[in-house]
Amino acid sequence: MKRFLVGLMLFSVACSSKKTTLFEQLPASSTGISFNNIVTENDSINPMDMEFLYNGGGVAVGDFNNDSLPDLYFTASQLSNKLYLNKGNMSFNDVTEAAGVNGQGKWSNAASVVDINNDGLLDIYVCATIHRDAKRRQNLFYINQGVNENGIPVFRDMAAEYNLADTSMSVQAAFFDYDNDGDLDVYIVNTKLAQRNSTRFDGGGQEVVTSISDKLFRNDGNTNGKNHPIFTDVSKEAGIKDDGFGLGIGIADLNDDGWKDIYVTNDFFGSDLLYINQRNGTFRDMALTVLKHTSQSAMGNDIADINNDGLPDIMAVDMNPEDNYRKKKNLVGNNYFYYQSMSASGIVYQYVRNTLQLHNGVIGGDSSHIGLPVYSDVAFYAGVAETDWSWSPLLADFDNDGHKDMMVTNGYPKDVTDNDFIVYNKKYSILASKQDILEQIPQIKIPNYAYRNTGALKFENVTESWGLKIASFSAGAAYVDLDRDGDLDYVVSNINDPAFVFQNNSMKNAPTNYLNVAFKGGAQNINGLGAIVKLYVADSIQVMENYPYRGYLSSVEATVHFGLGNKQAIDSVVVVWPGGKHQMIASPTINGTLVVKESEGLSRQSMPVEKMKFFTPMVSALIPYRHIETDYIDFDYQPLLPHKLSEYGPCLAVADVDGNGLEDLFIGASTYNESFFYLQQSGGKFSKRELPALVGSNAPKPEVTGALLFDADADGDMDLYTASGSNEFDQNHIYYRDRFFVNDGKGNFSYDSSAIPGNTNSKSCVKAADYDNDGDLDLFVGSRLIPRKYPAPASSMIYRNDSKPGKVSFADVTKDVAAGLIDIGLVCDATWSDYDNDGWIDLMLAGEWMPLTVFHNEKGRLTNKTATSGLNDLSGWWTSIASGDFDNDGDVDYVAGNLGGNSYYRTDSMYPARMYAGDFGKNKTYMAIPALYLPDVKGTRSEFPSHSRNDVMTQLPALKKKYLTYKSFAEATLDQVFTKEVLDKSYKLTATYSLSSYIENKGNGKFVVHALPAAAQLSPLNGIVIDDVNDDTHLDIVAVGNDYGTEVSTGRYDALNGLVLLGDG
Repeated sequence: MKRFLVGLMLFSVACSSKKTTLFEQLPASSTGISFNNIVTENDSINPMDMEFLYNGGGVAVGDFNNDSLPDLYFTASQLSNKLYLNKGNMSFNDVTEAAGVNGQGKWSNAASVVDINNDGLLDIYVCATIHRDAKRRQNLFYINQGVNENGIPVFRDMAAEYNLADTSMSVQAAFFDYDNDGDLDVYIVNTKLAQRNSTRFDGGGQEVVTSISDKLFRNDGNTNGKNHPIFTDVSKEAGIKDDGFGLGIGIADLNDDGWKDIYVTNDFFGSDLLYINQRNGTFRDMALTVLKHTSQSAMGNDIADINNDGLPDIMAVDMNPEDNYRKKKNLVGNNYFYYQSMSASGIVYQYVRNTLQLHNGVIGGDSSHIGLPVYSDVAFYAGVAETDWSWSPLLADFDNDGHKDMMVTNGYPKDVTDNDFIVYNKKYSILASKQDILEQIPQIKIPNYAYRNTGALKFENVTESWGLKIASFSAGAAYVDLDRDGDLDYVVSNINDPAFVFQNNSMKNAPTNYLNVAFKGGAQNINGLGAIVKLYVADSIQVMENYPYRGYLSSVEATVHFGLGNKQAIDSVVVVWPGGKHQMIASPTINGTLVVKESEGLSRQSMPVEKMKFFTPMVSALIPYRHIETDYIDFDYQPLLPHKLSEYGPCLAVADVDGNGLEDLFIGASTYNESFFYLQQSGGKFSKRELPALVGSNAPKPEVTGALLFDADADGDMDLYTASGSNEFDQNHIYYRDRFFVNDGKGNFSYDSSAIPGNTNSKSCVKAADYDNDGDLDLFVGSRLIPRKYPAPASSMIYRNDSKPGKVSFADVTKDVAAGLIDIGLVCDATWSDYDNDGWIDLMLAGEWMPLTVFHNEKGRLTNKTATSGLNDLSGWWTSIASGDFDNDGDVDYVAGNLGGNSYYRTDSMYPARMYAGDFGKNKTYMAIPALYLPDVKGTRSEFPSHSRNDVMTQLPALKKKYLTYKSFAEATLDQVFTKEVLDKSYKLTATYSLSSYIENKGNGKFVVHALPAAAQLSPLNGIVIDDVNDDTHLDIVAVGNDYGTEVSTGRYDALNGLVLLGDG
C-alpha cells in the first residue's frame, strides 16, 4: 500500500508539473491520421534539377459526408493523396480508396474545396504540377456523388467535363464570383515548367517567365444541356498577365466596392500581383501603385483584418531567418545596382522578409470611379518579419480573445540557399558526382511559428508556450474546429514526417466566448463564398470574409469564427452578401453557430459616407512641383552605411515674402538643381520665381537641406537663409557653403556673400531665435555629418546677429557662447523654446545616435543639461522635434520624431544597437560597422555585425582569410570578428530607444518620455507641425516621414502616408 501511495504521489506531482499549453499534439495512434508526404530523391528527382521538389502539399477541410463534422484531405507529392472522415472525438478513418480521391499518381499541390454544382455536396479541385508530361499535370476535379452504403462519400473526376482539366503547372485554385453574376468562377495560380525558361520583361516592366500564365475561368452555367456548369478561359480578355512563379492566392474586396479583388504571391521572379476588379469583367494589376514594397520570394498569403478596424490586411511570407547563424549562412549580400535596376524596370521593390500589409483605407472610390486601397508593410513593427523559409501564414483567433493571431509553417528539407553549399557547387559541380553534391546540402529542421495578437499592431511569439515548438519541414496548413468545442484546432502537412494534428484546449483550460457563422447562399453559390460578416460589440468591430482558400495550398472550412473573450453579448452581426444584399441580426446567441441566409437579405443602395476632412490636396493642381533627386550611391564610399546621407531634401519654408498678405512657399533643390519660390496670388494661384542670383550663373547649386525665412535686418520683410548639406562631396567642399539672400520687400532676392560665415560643414537645419535678448534674431545652424566619415561627430554653430541698417552680418560665436556644440554629433533638427519660463530661450536638438539634447540658456550662454534632464539614456535616431504646451500646464512640451519601431534596427536598453567606426583596415579609410544583438540558434542574444559576410568583406577584404566559410562567419560574434583592442580604439555610438515620442515637461529641467501611438512608429518622422487642426483648443500633431535611402537589406522606410494625431489636452 505504501508503494502504491508513493507511486500515486509521484504521478500526481508529474501531472501537476506538466506545462499547460494552448495546443496539444495528438499522435497518429489516437487520431488515425498517419499521412506523411514522403518525397524520395534520385538522379533526376532532386532539388538541383527540380527547384520545387520540396514545396510540399496542402490540407483541405470540408464536411464531405454531411454528418456535421469536418473531414480532412491531404495532397501528396509522390504518394497517394488521403481523405480522412471525422468520426468524432478527434478520431478519423482513411477512406481514400473507397472515395476515389487518391490523386491518380499525380504530383498534387493544392486542394480547393467548393460545392461547384450546388447540390449540397462538397467537391475537391486538385492542382497538379512538376511532370513534363502534360497529361500527368492535368488538374483533377473530384465531384462528390454522395455517400455509398457505408456512409463514405464517393467522388468522380470530372475536370474535363467542366473544362477545368488545366495542364499549366497549377499551384492553387480559388473559386469566387468575380463578375457578380451569382455563380462561382475560378482563378488558378500557375508556376513555371520544370525546365528553366528564359525570362523577359513585358511592356509594363514586369519580369516574367515564358509559357506561364495564371488562368481565370468564367462560369458560364449549365450550358449545352449539361447538368453542371461549364467554364471558359477568359484570362487574356480579363487582363491576367503572364507573370512569375505563383505560390499563393488571396481573394477579398480590397477597395470596398462590392467586387472581389485578387492578391497573388510570386516567388523570386516578378512582383506580387494585386488585381483590382474593374467591374467590367477585367482586372488591372495595381501592385506597383498600391504596394510600396513586397516580399521577394513570397510563398503563401492570407487576408484578414488584424487590427479590428474593418479593413482587410495582407500577410505574405518569405525566407528571412530569425537567428544570426541562419541569416549569415543563407542570405546574400547587398547589390544596390541590381536593386535600382529592378526599380527602373517597373518591378515593385522587394525584400527578403515577410510583409504584413496594413490597410490604411481607400482613396478615390465612388460609384463611377474605382478606388484604390492604401497599404503599408508593418511586419517589423508587428514582430512577424522573420520566420525562415516559410510557406503558410494563417490569420485566425486561436485563443478566442477577439484578435486574430498568426500561424506560420516553414521548412525545406534541403537548404539549397546555404552559401557554403553554393560556393561548393560552383567549385566542384564539374568534377563531383551529383550524389556527392546533393550530400553537401545541409538539412536543418526548425519549428513553425505561432504569434498571439496582443493588439495595437503587436504580436507575441508564443510558439513554445502554445505547444508548437516541434522541428519539422512543414508546408500547407488549415485551421478548423475538429471537435466542435468552440475553438480552432490546427492541422499541418509535413514533408517526410507524419502530419501534425493539434487540438486546441483553450475552451478546456480557460473558457471564453465565441460565435461561428455558417452560410446558406443563393442557388448558384449555396455556401455563400465571398460573404462579408461584420460583428459589433460595444465600440469594437470584427470583420471576416467567407473564403476558404487561405495560407498555402490549403482550404479551411467555409464558415467564419469570431472569438469574443469575456464579452457576454453581441450587439449585432451584419452580413454583406456577394451581389450586394445586406442583413442585420441583432443580439445573436453566442457560443454556437449562427446560420445566415441570403434569402433573408435586403437589397440596399450603398451610400458613400462623408468623413470630416481636415485637409484638401492642392499641390498637384496649384503647385505642379516634383522633386528631382540625384541617385548618388553613398555606399560606394562606406558600404556598411545603414542609409544614405545624400537625400535629405527637399526642404520647405513658408512666409509672405512679397508683402501681399498671402503666404508664399520656398522649396530647396537637390544638388545641381535650382531652388525657387511659389508666390501666392489672389484667388489661390501660385507663380513660380527662381532665385535670380543663381539663374544662369556658374555658381555651385548645392543640396539645400535647411531653409529659413526671417527678418534678419529688421526692415519688415522676410530674408532667406539656405543651409547646404549632403554626402556627395569631400569634407569642406564649396557645395556645403550656406547662402544668404536679402529681400527688397517685394519678393526680389539678392545674394549677399558676406552676410554669414563661410562654414562648409554639411548641414541639416537652420533655426532663428534671440538667444542673447538683444532684440534681433540669431541663428542655430545644425550640422548633419562630416561627409564620407559617418558617424564621426560634426560641430553645429551659433551665429550672432550683428546686423546694422543696410548691412546684414552674422558672426560665429559658438566657442564663446555654446562650446558644447563642438563635435556634438549628427544633428537632424532643432527647436528654440523657453522650457523653464525664465525669459531666456533654450535649445533642444534631435540627432542620430544621440539623446534628445538640451541646452539651457544661462543669460546668453548655452549649457548642455542633457545629463540631468531625464533624456540622457534614451539615445536614438531622432529625426525631428517640435514644441507646444500639449497638457495645458503652462510650460513647453515637445514631440520628437525617431526611427520608429518598424525596422530591422530594433533596439532597447538591454539589447542596444551600436555603430563602431574608425580605420579598421589601416588603409586610411573611415569605416562604419553597425552591430545588433541578434539571437543565435539557441535563442541567446549576442552582439553580431548586422551585415552579411559578403558586405563586411567588401569593406574589409582581409577578413576573407580569417573567415573562409559563411559558417565560420555566422558563428562569430562581433568581438571575435574584431579584437578587443580594435573595438576599444574605435569611435562607438549606441542607440537604446527608437520610438517617436511625446516629451512631457515636468518642470525643474526634468522631462518624461512617452511613446506616441502605433501609427507614429511605422516610419521615421522627418517633419512635425504643431497646430490645432480641428479647432477644439487642443494642440494636434501633423507629421511627414519615410526614408527611401536605406541600404538594400534593410529596405525603404515607406510605411507612412502622412500622420495626424489629435490631442486631448
